[in-house]
Amino acid sequence: MFPFNERGFFVDFQIPVKLERFGEDIKRNELRYHHRRVAVTKSFTFDAAHHLHLYEGKCKSLHGHTYHLSITVSGYVDEIGIVMDFGEIKRLFKEEIDARLDHRYLNEVLPNMNTSAENMIVWMWEQLDRRLEADGWKAKGHRLEELTLYETPTSRVTLKREWMTGDE
Repeated sequence: MFPFNERGFFVDFQIPVKLERFGEDIKRNELRYHHRRVAVTKSFTFDAAHHLHLYEGKCKSLHGHTYHLSITVSGYVDEIGIVMDFGEIKRLFKEEIDARLDHRYLNEVLPNMNTSAENMIVWMWEQLDRRLEADGWKAKGHRLEELTLYETPTSRVTLKREWMTGDE
């Protein structure tokens, strides 16, 4: 059982006696712990409006969503033990997806397609994958692994790397 004080707070902890110091307690060659592929994921939201053609349901009328996009990139850790900084994934999202889609009418800004989540996620993959190539990430062994796009809190589409590269 965990020790709690009279106010219900967990109390079995210790304040560090000494802060670990780079160059003394840990050396540069110790920062990378392994040579395994690891995936990192960052999630974002953006708001946009759209409607679907030849669809008999509520989505045939103009309406909006707060979309939630999760981007997963894998790669091998660098010399300091990091695959890709989360801020870099944020930059990719902001420049490739958010700048083009946030607070926009999707039927106007996306290529000619029905603006279903199923179509949109493939377009997003193409933009992000192209950007990973252009920025040199693919040459370092990084790759897009998975995108998940929520149209509502309970409705989502997923796209995986093997589905984009495999022969069908």
